[in-house]
Amino acid sequence: MTRTLLKTLCTTLVSVLSLLAADLAGAHHILGRPGYSLNEDSNTPPAVQGESRIGDFIVTYMVFPAFPRPREPGRINLYVKRDRDATPFQGKVTFKMRDDPWLPYVRGGDHAATLGTQQPDDNVFRQGIVFPEEGEYIISAAFEAGGQHYNVEFPLRVGAPAPVGYLLALLLFALLVFAVIQRRRSMTGKLRSLHGDGGTP
Repeated sequence: MTRTLLKTLCTTLVSVLSLLAADLAGAHHILGRPGYSLNEDSNTPPAVQGESRIGDFIVTYMVFPAFPRPREPGRINLYVKRDRDATPFQGKVTFKMRDDPWLPYVRGGDHAATLGTQQPDDNVFRQGIVFPEEGEYIISAAFEAGGQHYNVEFPLRVGAPAPVGYLLALLLFALLVFAVIQRRRSMTGKLRSLHGDGGTP
C-alpha cells in the first residue's frame, strides 16, 4: 500500500514539475511595431493603466486592448510630463520587453527585447506590439533628460491566466503527503525497534 502511494506521489510530482519546466522553458519572441497598431479612436479599455513618479517626471502608461492575445496587434501609450509645471517631455522613449518568470530565482527573464524608440506624437509616445505567445511580461520605457536616465516598468499578462496557483497548490500537497508518509514510516520503524528490544530477556 505504501509503495503504491509513493509511486503515485512520485508520478504526480514528476507531472507537476514537467508542467512547470515547460512553462518556464518557453521562450518568448516579441515583435515590436512602430505604432498605430490599433485605431486611436477605439473605445476599448486598457489592459493595464498606471501612473508613476520618477525623478522630476510623472509617467502615465496604458496598454491596449483590454485583453491582450497572442498574435494580435496591441499598443502601448505613454505620457511623460514634468512634475512641477506639467510640461510634456519632447525627447525619445525606448520601449523594451522581457519575460517575467514567476519564480524570482529562475534565470532567463533578464534578457530584454527592444520594441522600438518613439518620438512624441501630440505629446503621446505610441508603441505597437504583437505577442506571438501568451505569458507574463515586463514592459519598460526608458528616456534621458538633463543628463539623467529614467526608466519605468510594469507587468502585463498576455492570454488566459496561467494555472500557476493550482500547480503550486498541487505541488505543496504532494510534498505534504510525502512528508506524512515518511514520518509514519519512521515512527513505525521506531515502534518495531522498541517492541523488539522489549521482547529481549
